[in-house]
Amino acid sequence: VCDGVEGTRKLKSLPLPPAVLILTTFDDDQYIIEALRSGANGYLLKNVPPSRIVSSIKTVHEGSLLVHPDIARKLAGLVGTGSLPSSQASEEAEALRQKQLADMGLTPAEQHVVQLIAEGKSNKEIAAVLFFSEGTVKNYISVILGKLELRDRTQIAIFYLKM
Repeated sequence: VCDGVEGTRKLKSLPLPPAVLILTTFDDDQYIIEALRSGANGYLLKNVPPSRIVSSIKTVHEGSLLVHPDIARKLAGLVGTGSLPSSQASEEAEALRQKQLADMGLTPAEQHVVQLIAEGKSNKEIAAVLFFSEGTVKNYISVILGKLELRDRTQIAIFYLKM
């Protein structure tokens, strides 16, 4: 009766929402963004082997975010080119993100690192912007991953964009 995005919204509105892994052939930019904004915990294309689907279901069930590598590259490209809908760039949305990150225990510097990761910046580029060494940036990222209980930079970017 509805598509995956609407189904995700309905599931996430339940009192005890389940983890949702979108398994699809769609790699349309807007569909991906809407699926993640609707609360999807993962987005996987159907071109992966069955064993990968099984491990992805387990990953999402354990509470981690998961995105197909092709989709992660596409998201990084969208962030880097500023092609995300303008509401993502609004000052109000940004202030809300920063407050949520602060509520999760991230310092202002850690929040800035998260924002720069979501913009698609490399460790070297982040170091240049913040006047840190690359080693310091790596340390910040390790701390952020621990605080947010995430596994990698891609998950940080997706987490930030979903906020």
